Amino acid sequence: MATSGRTARPRVAVAKFASCDGCQLTILDLEDQLLEIVSRFDIVEFPEATSRRSPGPYDIVFVEGSISAPEHLDAIKELRKQARVLVTIGACATAGGIQALRNWADHDAYRAAVYTHPEWIESLATATPASEHVKVDAELRGCPIDPGQLLELLTAVLVGRRPQIRDEAVCRECKRKGIVCLVVAGGQACMGPVTTSGCNALCPTYDRGCFGCFGPRAGANARSWSNGLLKSGRPPEEVWRLFAGFTGYAEPFRTVITELGKTKG
Repeated sequence: MATSGRTARPRVAVAKFASCDGCQLTILDLEDQLLEIVSRFDIVEFPEATSRRSPGPYDIVFVEGSISAPEHLDAIKELRKQARVLVTIGACATAGGIQALRNWADHDAYRAAVYTHPEWIESLATATPASEHVKVDAELRGCPIDPGQLLELLTAVLVGRRPQIRDEAVCRECKRKGIVCLVVAGGQACMGPVTTSGCNALCPTYDRGCFGCFGPRAGANARSWSNGLLKSGRPPEEVWRLFAGFTGYAEPFRTVITELGKTKG
């Protein structure tokens, strides 16, 4: 639809489920590009940023957060109906987030330990990514997401092409930055070999092993890497904790966590 000789801007919505809001704040922190973004996209629904409300349909819906409460199930399905393109953003929406660790625990016991009246709290026994409930068209990984990848996805939507987002190990980013391998030279535990890039090797840059925030890369041999860490002398508990982080519920990390859990503790 054209107005005054111009094509109408794509209608964009940003929705939140169980999360810390960090990925939504990444959108708002695009200070140098934000005015350009709003000139090309009509952001009609974004509770983190404005009290303005607008019903669907939407051209793009960005979803942050895991599906963790009964009302989330209906809400994510309704968003899918209203969205031409649905994009999950961040570790919570793409992998269940840190809260997905409860998927290996006794949900009722934890709820009773935390809340004086657990019967007042309505929550699901699991925290899961949106993709377990609806079709997802694209994912932006990370905790939080990378601003550059977000801009690339928005650009791709505007020009009608596939986003050019690399799927390679964090180790490749280390090599491009000239970072000496923390595993080989320092004997540190690092998730870089099995984690997809996108953070610009943030933790290794500051002499810390990768925490796996962006989740498993395509074809990651997580079992082999966990076996290697165990053979280096690290106890199962330590290796379990390496995999059981922000993206632990994503396969193949999930399988490794389940297997190590048999000897955990």
